Amino acid sequence: MTASILLAGCDTDQVSLATNAKANQPVPPKLLAAMVEKNMDLQSPILVRLFKQEAELEVWKQARNGQFALLKTYPICRWSGDLGPKVREGDRQAPEGFYSINPSQMNPQSAYYLSFNTGYPNAFDKALGRTGSQLMVHGDCSSRGCYAMTDEQIAEIYSLGRESFFGGQKAFQLQAYPFKMTPVNMAKHRNNPNMPFWKMIKEGYDHFEVTRQEPKVDFCERKYVFDAAKAPDAKRDPVFDASAKCPAYVIPEEIASAVREKDARDQAEYAKLVSRGTPVARMNTGIDGGMNKIFAAKIPEGSTGLSEGAEGTTLQMLAMAKAPGTIPGHVNPPKPNLDAVAASPQDEPVVAVSTPAANTRVAAAAPTEKSGFFSNLGRKMGMGSAETTATTPPPQATASVAPATASTTPTTAASRLKAAVTRFVPGHDKSKDAAKDAPKPAVAAKPVEPTKPDTRLAATRPALKPSVSDGAGEATQIMGAAPVVQSNSFDSRFGAVK
Repeated sequence: MTASILLAGCDTDQVSLATNAKANQPVPPKLLAAMVEKNMDLQSPILVRLFKQEAELEVWKQARNGQFALLKTYPICRWSGDLGPKVREGDRQAPEGFYSINPSQMNPQSAYYLSFNTGYPNAFDKALGRTGSQLMVHGDCSSRGCYAMTDEQIAEIYSLGRESFFGGQKAFQLQAYPFKMTPVNMAKHRNNPNMPFWKMIKEGYDHFEVTRQEPKVDFCERKYVFDAAKAPDAKRDPVFDASAKCPAYVIPEEIASAVREKDARDQAEYAKLVSRGTPVARMNTGIDGGMNKIFAAKIPEGSTGLSEGAEGTTLQMLAMAKAPGTIPGHVNPPKPNLDAVAASPQDEPVVAVSTPAANTRVAAAAPTEKSGFFSNLGRKMGMGSAETTATTPPPQATASVAPATASTTPTTAASRLKAAVTRFVPGHDKSKDAAKDAPKPAVAAKPVEPTKPDTRLAATRPALKPSVSDGAGEATQIMGAAPVVQSNSFDSRFGAVK
């Protein structure tokens, strides 16, 4: 009961945590064994890092030498929005920056199995007038501005946070980034308007990289300050206000010098990459968020979206691998906004990568199932936007195709849209398109058979989830399951006491 009250914080009605089986699942044996191997204690402090482009969540834990070491990396099932920070309520953006998670932010009663609140907006966000609420890391693999894991994954992460609080950690730090802050990623995204913000939070990234200690975070003059300490001649510790002028402070020299050396190495590598003509990553593709490729490979029409993708053959190989948890039938993989894709310049540079051109990866839309996909899209051009919902059946064709009378055909809106969309399809063979577009004898098109509705139901999610560390998820894929419509809205799902 004492432990229950500790997690409940100021909300005494959460004493029910003592009988909440989901929130009290033990840390899996494999993780306990990993802690022993890495010289860690079960209740030592933790730190969490999130990366959108890599679609990964890292849990770091303090070892007995006082430094943090990586305990486990979890693939993220779904995140929404674009690369960049959250700005306003309803923009579907998952936050970026540094946040603090205390026991009262842990939600054992979450409608998304288990969750914890990221703490957005922090003082920096508020100083810029940014808005938003209930931004979570949770289960259910469904996101509207959150970071969504599988239920098994969040149960494991939740148990690690719980034990760190039991060990006396008052709050653990959450660091959320657009990507790993490496020279190659900074070079690829050098023209992104968020780059000034990313360079600022990279300082905190570097502080952690060189010290393996949780960086102390303060805010002043609407910027982040890391590991600030009292000046030698100061009589008291500096007082920070996110909207006010920065007080006098210093950064300990052993940290400052290590960060300077790392930054110098990074800048030199960055300059080489730019001078070699490293291509710039595509922006404004209209894709809503991303998904780790291990999940994208296991669902119909799966796509990694804005996360690091894989060639079609690679996704097919990953489909044979074990899923890290249950993938619910209503999961909605990231897909491009076809209106945004069609409106984008045709000569926009492709996504840049550090690997040779043969392995270049681009943001991928879901592959189409029927040969009439692009002709259907062409017919829709005059009616507004195209449907992108995975479960919407295509319209029936009722007209016959007119005979082809010329060997060359003027460029149409449909063909331009087709060219735009195929840029996002993984493993697309352009030679097949050339064969398709060659002049053919006139034939009457057969009417498209109406799509039969998928009557299969998603499996009911069990109350407790086996640990992903103990080999769960052998047969957890629900292929082609019909979406499950929740009985309440997204906002009300977080109405439970946090």
